[in-house]
Amino acid sequence: MTNKINYQIVTNNPTVKNNYEEVIFIEGSFEDVLFKVRDLVHTGFELINHPLGASSRMFFSPYRSIIIGEKSQKINDIYIETIENSIENYKKHMNIRMPDMVNGEDYALIDSELLKSSLEEFKRIYN
Repeated sequence: MTNKINYQIVTNNPTVKNNYEEVIFIEGSFEDVLFKVRDLVHTGFELINHPLGASSRMFFSPYRSIIIGEKSQKINDIYIETIENSIENYKKHMNIRMPDMVNGEDYALIDSELLKSSLEEFKRIYN
């Protein structure tokens, strides 16, 4: 018998909010999602998928969904380094350009599909 590993989705994507139960919904930007995940990782939560999108084009998405796992008593330095570096990279790219709100619906769909793929992989490995 395998232990089911719990997860939550930190997102600002309304499509994800409406289609999943395990959601911490952020009323804010992609950057606000990164900050929330950083705060959770610093308290011991596992980082399941990478905080940044599959391509540099996704930096300009107004939406992001990140999966976190269970809270551990021990803080993982790799997760902390990953989220902190992701925030730095995001800020560096966004100094050049603003989020693409014109194509927001398309980005919401892409974010949802990337999340779905990440969750399928997570469940295949851990559940």
